[in-house]
Amino acid sequence: MTTLERRYRRLLLAYPRGYRSAHGDEILDLLLDTAEPGSSLPSLKETAGLFAGGLRARVTQAARGPAWVDGLHLGVTALTVVNLAVLVPYTRSLPLWVALSALAVLAVLRGWLRPALPLVLVTGVKAGALATGTPLLDHTLLPVFPDFLVDSALYSTGGLLGAVAGHVLAFAGLLALAACGQPVRTRSWCWLLPIPLLAAADPAWLGYTVGAPPPQTRIIAEFVLFGLGIWAGRMAGDLRWALASTIYLLAVSVSFGESLGYLSTQDVAYWGLLVLLTLFTAAVPYGRRRHALR
Repeated sequence: MTTLERRYRRLLLAYPRGYRSAHGDEILDLLLDTAEPGSSLPSLKETAGLFAGGLRARVTQAARGPAWVDGLHLGVTALTVVNLAVLVPYTRSLPLWVALSALAVLAVLRGWLRPALPLVLVTGVKAGALATGTPLLDHTLLPVFPDFLVDSALYSTGGLLGAVAGHVLAFAGLLALAACGQPVRTRSWCWLLPIPLLAAADPAWLGYTVGAPPPQTRIIAEFVLFGLGIWAGRMAGDLRWALASTIYLLAVSVSFGESLGYLSTQDVAYWGLLVLLTLFTAAVPYGRRRHALR
């Protein structure tokens, strides 16, 4: 195998496994036949084209099955990832609850709905107990100080609703999925990648846009994920990403609504941008469908 072929094969990893099995050799032969003699590097145009084609193939594959089931599972996945990220800076003080939250993420990613239900429930109950100063399930009480990444104690400036909103919505979503009996797909391990960016931003905090690194990293991660949802909805003409975005927006909105009287103009602007991005995620699939009908 030549160096050029090895590099082409690495680029083809952008495509789903099934697509590579069916068409990978054909694409590879075409690329090698049209490559410049003696070349050992794919051109920038080829690299961009393969990467974009791989993303399109993955979006097309992801848009199969009932949109509401997959969209609901996507939203639950996002919420459980955020719930875990909130606790990560407090691992030394809350090792059991961080471990249970991590197990909840694992169960949701693998599509194990019934094991995920009690895990999300018990971690949500504990989050509510911590936010209200109730020694429930163990004797841990606020203040719980962080081990790294942040300086503020857990839920130090928020209330009960902001602490439990993500857990309540995730549990309700899991109940609906379990009740409908539809199978859910296994999610990519890439869902774990945003945790370091989200770990430094407690959803019950105010001052999302004060300029400190923790809130800014969360904002960047959110806007990137919303942007991917808009692009995927546009490519597939499908509303599952809009449903997932709406579920996440509801959790953020509960936290903001609880502290409405204390929000700055920048906080309100940040929330407004999330609303706008969610609306875009819901609107772009219709444009795709109208174009397809012409």
